[in-house]
Amino acid sequence: MNKKIVSPCISICKTDPLTGYCYGCARTNEEKKLWKDEKTTNFWKIKNLDQIASRMTGWQLDTFKESYDHKIKKGISLFKKELLNKKL
Repeated sequence: MNKKIVSPCISICKTDPLTGYCYGCARTNEEKKLWKDEKTTNFWKIKNLDQIASRMTGWQLDTFKESYDHKIKKGISLFKKELLNKKL
């Protein structure tokens, strides 16, 4: 059985019009579609995680890593957790 690879979406879903990369996860729209496709392999997802990390630097990379690690451990990104807490 394949272990599920957690999507890199950290709930900051805005695309940079110049690069075509999401500000939150640095994926293209096509990559986002592939993550949702059940036929996409774990091998591709792991490779894509490396690719998107290489697109980020500085605070963006630090913020992504912190939120993605939280999502892996707790099932929710830090940004989404904060949004839900504000609604309570």
